[in-house]
Amino acid sequence: MRISADHVRVSVPATSGNLGPGFDALGMALGLRDELEVRAVASRTVELEIEGEGADTLPRDESHLVVQAIRAALDHVGASQTGLAIRATNRIPHGRGLGSSAAAVVAGITAARAMIAEPEALGRAEALRLATAFEGHPDNAAPAIYGGATVAWTEDGAPRAAALEVGDQIETSVLVPAATLPTKEARAVLPSQVPHTHAAFNAGRSALLVHALAGRPELLFDATEDRLHQGYRANVLGPATVLLRHLRDRGLAAVISGAGPSVLVIGEGLDAAGLGAGLPAALQGIGDSGWRAFHTVGRVAGASGEPVGV
Repeated sequence: MRISADHVRVSVPATSGNLGPGFDALGMALGLRDELEVRAVASRTVELEIEGEGADTLPRDESHLVVQAIRAALDHVGASQTGLAIRATNRIPHGRGLGSSAAAVVAGITAARAMIAEPEALGRAEALRLATAFEGHPDNAAPAIYGGATVAWTEDGAPRAAALEVGDQIETSVLVPAATLPTKEARAVLPSQVPHTHAAFNAGRSALLVHALAGRPELLFDATEDRLHQGYRANVLGPATVLLRHLRDRGLAAVISGAGPSVLVIGEGLDAAGLGAGLPAALQGIGDSGWRAFHTVGRVAGASGEPVGV
């Protein structure tokens, strides 16, 4: 396999995992995207220019997730390795349950796909397998790759995903606090076993959520109830727990985004409900946190990559 494009542009969305009851299975792409330009250069060096999220903390060498993913994808298809010059514009907040690490991995795989002569060798199914090898589970990688809402599962050790129908009227507003929460910490408080009644409850609500997303927004409040993870995480989620209770008391279909501490609201008329993009005045100070809102209407496209100047 040869590299046929030495300059590519990539865009990849933020994602929210779980969506309430669909623990480690359901996910959705959000209208907040990282963008990268990747150049293949005639050396084995790596040059990284980063602006936005993580500009002061992310590595500028081979340990960067985008670089690791490009290397893994090129090896996977038997393409030669190359030096890399990468310019990243990061808009997805880090450490807040919005799939930033999955986005980085998917961005690298998508860049490699755009660079090689036979991009079909890194189709969606292969991209999901490669991304899951990095992530450990496919629930964020799947919507980052496929876009929209997805259900992901593992069969015979291999990750699988299917796109779900999302009604045109469905909106999301993701509310992001200043605080971060490592995913490992959020997972550490989960019990190894849960009551059978809770498992059955979530199975039913997950099925209802798939139906509601397809165009029955009036069902979203009931469909986003959860008994498997959010209650157990309440004490480590800080201001997210307070905001979640506040929003659900208002009848809004609010859930913890992934492992938190961001809060995702799914529904319609969210701008009119005071959850439009920016700094919602009605939410400031709830849980002693300043909240930023990112508002999206309709289905969000998955990762895309294309050669530049072709």
